[in-house]
Amino acid sequence: MHKAGFVNIIGKPNAGKSTLLNQLMGEKLAIVTQKAQTTRHRIFGIYNEEDLQIVFSDTPGVLDPKYGLQEKMMEFVKESLQDADVFLYIVDVTDAAAPSDFLIEKVNKIPVPVLILINKVDQVDQAKLEAAVALWHERIPKAEILPISALKSYNTEYILPKLKSLLPENPPYYDKDQLTDKPERFFVNETIREKILLNYEKEIPYSVEVVTEIFKDKGKIIFIDSIIYVERETQKGIIIGHKGEAIKKIGTEARLDLEKFFGKKIHINLFVKVKKDWRKNDRDLKNFGYR
Repeated sequence: MHKAGFVNIIGKPNAGKSTLLNQLMGEKLAIVTQKAQTTRHRIFGIYNEEDLQIVFSDTPGVLDPKYGLQEKMMEFVKESLQDADVFLYIVDVTDAAAPSDFLIEKVNKIPVPVLILINKVDQVDQAKLEAAVALWHERIPKAEILPISALKSYNTEYILPKLKSLLPENPPYYDKDQLTDKPERFFVNETIREKILLNYEKEIPYSVEVVTEIFKDKGKIIFIDSIIYVERETQKGIIIGHKGEAIKKIGTEARLDLEKFFGKKIHINLFVKVKKDWRKNDRDLKNFGYR
């Protein structure tokens, strides 16, 4: 008997969705930072055992879109609400803001199992955790609830066995040796963008998109040329930094992570170009992969 299905991970920004995906996969497929809107695309992580295949889907966090890019990000979320066999709804127990009414309404109407993962429980006391569990039982009565810490790997070992019990009998959807649906260049782009998110403040990280134009695997070494697009000339100067020191730091940090990911030496060249107001331009967004 072989089980296979789609498990979609949903939640608000900074709930810990990408950290959970990486934890479940045992691989760093999704970039992780403390900044909201780190995840922009829908990413599939394909987990395989001999009699099991789980296609995990990580999407951008649910938000109220303010411009074109965020509207496209929300399209990925809406798409993910239609094609799952099981939902993992991850919530941040430390988040004092109101939960997403949009998600609660949608999840209550979805005719598939829902597992609510109350994340970051290592940061609260027992009383606050019990209050959160009671509140989420009230909000989504049909859901099962599991307190976890994705970062600390607390209780996450119970997730895969639970999913295995919930998934339908199906043949694999993907080849058993396939780890994700994304090409190599996607992970190069995301790794560079992660380093920008970690090293720059204010609006800079959100004004950046990365495109890898050259990816040549020569066996022992991979040669990469990537372009960092910004919206204004002033941002270009900030990304490059004094005597190129800032962009050199980004390149070094990205290279080290990519060498771990690909298991090969990496030679990377970074360039910075201005594409004015690309986040609001439908043509630019489409060219960057936001359908």
